[in-house]
Amino acid sequence: MQTVLFLCTGNYYRSRFSEHYFNHLAAQKDLGWRADSRGLALERGQNNAGPISKYARQGLLSRNIQLSDPLRFPLPLTLNDLNASHQVIAVDETEHRPLIHARFPDWENKIHYWCVHDVDRENPDEALKQLENHIQDLISRL
Repeated sequence: MQTVLFLCTGNYYRSRFSEHYFNHLAAQKDLGWRADSRGLALERGQNNAGPISKYARQGLLSRNIQLSDPLRFPLPLTLNDLNASHQVIAVDETEHRPLIHARFPDWENKIHYWCVHDVDRENPDEALKQLENHIQDLISRL
């Protein structure tokens, strides 16, 4: 089983949606890939309530993707996570490349970057649609 690792800032919204949406599609297509997700700066999500963003939860449920119960809480990225992954995607280059550079500089140019902004810069419905499109494209190439 190969692994794609999705990264966002808090492992609460964009990366969690990506993880669950990817795993749903990969299972449907019997790809032999699975997704996981981690956060680059969990300390920035001090006001996050619960294990996953309401936007991620609603976006997944609206796509008929059921979430397991209980859900895990956000996890910080470690070097072991990076080394264990076959592909790593940070969902917002402008936000995440500086964090990768500061915390995992050897990985800065080994990671694929998308450009899907957080709720302070992008409507959640639009951001989830962008993630959905990126993930469908990724699945088609695997």
